[in-house]
Amino acid sequence: MKNYCVIQHNYSEFLGLIERQLEIRDIGFSYLRPFVGQEAAVNAVQYDALFLLGGSLPTSDERNIESAASEIAMIRAFKLSKRPVLGLGYGGLLVAEWAGAKGVAEPAHTAYWTTARKTEAGNGDPVAEAVDGKRVLVMYNGAAELPDNVKPIVEDENGNWIAIRPDELVYGLLFRPELKPGMIEDMIMEADRDTPENIGEILETARQEWVATQATTDEIIIALVSALDLMTERKKPPVFRLNVES
Repeated sequence: MKNYCVIQHNYSEFLGLIERQLEIRDIGFSYLRPFVGQEAAVNAVQYDALFLLGGSLPTSDERNIESAASEIAMIRAFKLSKRPVLGLGYGGLLVAEWAGAKGVAEPAHTAYWTTARKTEAGNGDPVAEAVDGKRVLVMYNGAAELPDNVKPIVEDENGNWIAIRPDELVYGLLFRPELKPGMIEDMIMEADRDTPENIGEILETARQEWVATQATTDEIIIALVSALDLMTERKKPPVFRLNVES
């Protein structure tokens, strides 16, 4: 059975809308949670793909530096093992840093709705084509300054990058197809979490856009399945069961 490694960075941000799409395709997923003490390191060949989810702090925050370095190493390991990698929000910034971007702490919060625009580099890319002209929610903390050799495949209305594909099997997205209104509500209620000043407006728009958001997410997942060959089960090492005789 296909099984994805999913790195979760807080309780309120999980696969959300994406879970249903994976389940109907008979794809399993195993959450790894560094924020509760689990080590952010796995054997890439045990899984079929790596998903890096959103978070509430910049990648350069001192509370994140150790786990961020481990997750960037995981991206490298999955790439070497020819396993797909998808980063969302915080995870998208980690993908950018893996590709050579410089992570910075400011702005502390970025959260807005925008109409996605594919770039020239995004022509023909399944994900860029799927979101072009669609309303998407962008949400992340800090930023990543892309190197000259990494071209965005999707930008927002103001020309800021919101999606990259630095490798055939690697995507970094700053827009958030997984987020549901209930997840945003959980962010607001999460203890000790600093949220954007406009989080109320973000939530209200998420409720208004809910029907269209579900349709857009469906299209994004279909595009990712195609672009990353997610329906192919990767070869994994055999599991041996020892029968101990007393």
